[in-house]
Order: sequence, then C-alpha cells, then structure tokens
Amino acid sequence: MNAIVDAIIHLFSGITGSTMGKQITVFIISLLPILELRGGLLAASLLKLSPLSSYLICVLGNVLPIPFILWLLEKIFDWMKQFKVTKKIVIWLEKKADSKKDQIQKFGYVGLMLFVGIPLPGTGAWTGCLIATVLQMDKKKSFLYALLGVLMASVIMMIISFGLLKIFI
Repeated sequence: MNAIVDAIIHLFSGITGSTMGKQITVFIISLLPILELRGGLLAASLLKLSPLSSYLICVLGNVLPIPFILWLLEKIFDWMKQFKVTKKIVIWLEKKADSKKDQIQKFGYVGLMLFVGIPLPGTGAWTGCLIATVLQMDKKKSFLYALLGVLMASVIMMIISFGLLKIFI
C-alpha cells in the first residue's frame, strides 16, 4: 500500500507544496476505493501533516462515499448491466462481494463494523457497503455500523501511521 500511496503523492506533487495541497491530496486518497482512510492516514504521516487535522480529513473522506454506495449502487449496477463492457465489471464486483459476504453475514451488522474496521487487504467501507448492498441489509443500520467501522479503523491506523510508522522512518 505504501507504494501506491507514494505514487499518488507523487502524482499530486504540484499541489503538495502547501499544507492545503497536502490536505487535499490526503482527502482524495481517503475517498478512493482500496486505499480509503488507511491510505489517507499513511499519506498524511508521510506528508508530515498534523495528526488531528489528518484524522478529521481522512474520516470525512472515507465516510462521504458510504451513503452513495448504500443508496445508489444497486441502481448504478442495474444501469451498468445494460452494456456489455460495464456488465463484466458489475459481475466481477458482485462476485468479489459474494466471496466475502460470509464474513459479514455470520455476525450481521457487527460483522459489517468489524469488516470495515479491521484494516486488512480487501476490507474497508467501500467493500463492506458493497456487501451490505448485495445482502440487502437495512441501509440506515448499515450506514451506522460502517461509520463505526471507519472510526475503529481510524484509531488503528492513527496508531500505525503516526505512531509505529514514525519509529521506522
């Protein structure tokens, strides 16, 4: 993940000369699937931003897509299935969600929170909400538990990014 974060930081190198530019970069990283808050906090640490502002920016960036995923994803998928090229993408995403759904289904909403909150490869708010949508879980409850998962992941990643990472750099 560090290599991806470094590449994105390099991509935004034109704006990372200022604190505001660094914060925008971290926010964008936190919005992205796969990287999400985990990548955003790592980037914030590498860019030497303050932990508190980084925390707030990353949580906001990671939470912002959740309602769109929960409330619009099904409609977007239905629309995308009408086209040959995008239908393959939807089928791939649904298979990915299906392969991980047991992790959430077993424990329900608490499983969703843990899936989003434990920072492992392939987990996070994007995938968790994709699975919640595929399982047709209640959207309001899913939002709440995904939010709790993001907060859980943020604490773990703050310790790693601004604590442990500083020891090694």
